[in-house]
This record gives sequence, structure tokens and C-alpha cells, in this order.
Amino acid sequence: AEGIFVHTGSHQDTNRENHGDIANIGFVVGDRGVAVVDTGGSARLGQRLREAVKSVTDLPILYVINTHVHPDHIFGNAAFARDEPEYIGHVKLPRQMAARGDYYLTRLNEFIGEGQAEGTKVVLPTRTVAIGKPVELDIGGRVLILIAYPQAHTNNDLTVMDLKTGTLWTGDLVFMERIPSMDGSILGWKKVLERLREMKITKVIPGHGPASAPWPAAQDAQSRYFDVLIEGIRPIIQRGGAIPEAVAAVGKGEADKWALFDDYNPGNVTKTFTELEWE
Repeated sequence: AEGIFVHTGSHQDTNRENHGDIANIGFVVGDRGVAVVDTGGSARLGQRLREAVKSVTDLPILYVINTHVHPDHIFGNAAFARDEPEYIGHVKLPRQMAARGDYYLTRLNEFIGEGQAEGTKVVLPTRTVAIGKPVELDIGGRVLILIAYPQAHTNNDLTVMDLKTGTLWTGDLVFMERIPSMDGSILGWKKVLERLREMKITKVIPGHGPASAPWPAAQDAQSRYFDVLIEGIRPIIQRGGAIPEAVAAVGKGEADKWALFDDYNPGNVTKTFTELEWE
């Protein structure tokens, strides 16, 4: 859409070739300035994103918004420090960044090589968005609405709505093509998707997948996958079965529908089982 720029990440895990370029990141240009939405998986990627902004406009970078804590979305933050933007995220993001940051940095160095992660560091939000208290950002001739959600993909998911075009940056609340990964609550995630389905959205920019997609069709495959997990796991729990049985059996019919299925389905089944056990 006009004034919205998206770079799509590859359907891989972070490695030496992609430098953490595995998530959809980008920016929105207004008459007054720019809002960046997610910054990529390393300082080098953040720098490339910053160069992309500068190739499009001389307007200042006013805001750097992180949709959640995962490193493929936040580790480019440091590249924008010289712009002195407001860094904005969910009210629970600072604590999650602080708790996980060192571990994420260690893993990044392992995945892409010591020298390649140079300059990558945790940059915390300078402003947060509380659940139930959306924030409006006026970047000049267009308003962005930031909404924080209860636990879903993570406990710190945030969306960015561009009112001018009806485009919603979902972060990892929506996965397309690449299998969703669970780091929160599958039941909570389903509730948030229901809420998003009720919103007036023209199209979405998913956290992983194509640069944009029509709504609500964009979440159909993901919602189906969640139902497959829940409907497959509940009977196993009810008859006293255990996690290994569920991992071996549940979701297999989805294997050819998702990239990285074998890497993430076992963990998704395990996390879903653990949650549903306590229903």
C-alpha cells in the first residue's frame, strides 16, 4: 500500500547465510516522519533497513516499534540509535527483553558467527503500550494505532494498524507458509485471532509469509492448524495418554502445508499438551 514498505524474511532458522533475515520487517512513511515496524535479526539487518528508509525519504525516523520479543524482530534496533526515535513495545516487552536478551545474543553468535553479530544488542522500549489502552501515533497525514494483547503467540504481542489504508502489521500473531511457533498460549492466541477477525482490516502484513495478504483469509491455515492440534491432543489427555504419544501422532496431516514443520510441530504439540492438561 502507498507509503508502506515491507521486506520479507526467508522461511529458515537464523544461520550464517541469512544473518537472521527470517521475519517480515519494514516501515510506514507519513508527511512528518517514519515509523519502523520490527528491525530484523541482527544489527547488520537493521542497518540495511535503515538504508532502505533513507533511500525512500529524508524525513526523520520518529518511531521504532517492536511487535514482540523474538530476536528476528528486535535485534536490528541498535542500528537506529543515531536517529533517537521513540522505541515502542508492549508493556511486558521490557521485562522479556531483559530476561532473554543475553541468551538470545549468545545464540545469535553461535548461529551466524562471532564477528557477524557485531553491534547487535538489546535496545529496550522507551515507551510501552498497555493492554486495553491503544496508542495513536500521528506521523503526518496518517495515524497508526498500536494495540497490546493478552497472552497469545507470546505474552507481549503488539499490532500496528495504518488507518489510512486499513493495513494491519500483525507481528507473529499471523504466520503464513512458515509453521507457527508457540511461545504463549494456544487458547489465548485463538481468542486474539477471533478479535482480529472482528476488526475492520483490509489486509495484513504477517510476521512470516508474503508481504501482505487479504483478511481474514490470511489466518485460515493457521487457525485450522491450531484446531488440528487441540482436537488431536484433547482425546489423548482424556484417556490418560502422555506427551510422547501426542508428539508422534498429532498434526502429521499438516506436514506438507508448512515450511519447517518437522522443526516446530513437536514443540507446538508439547506446549499445547501442557496447556490443555490444565483446562
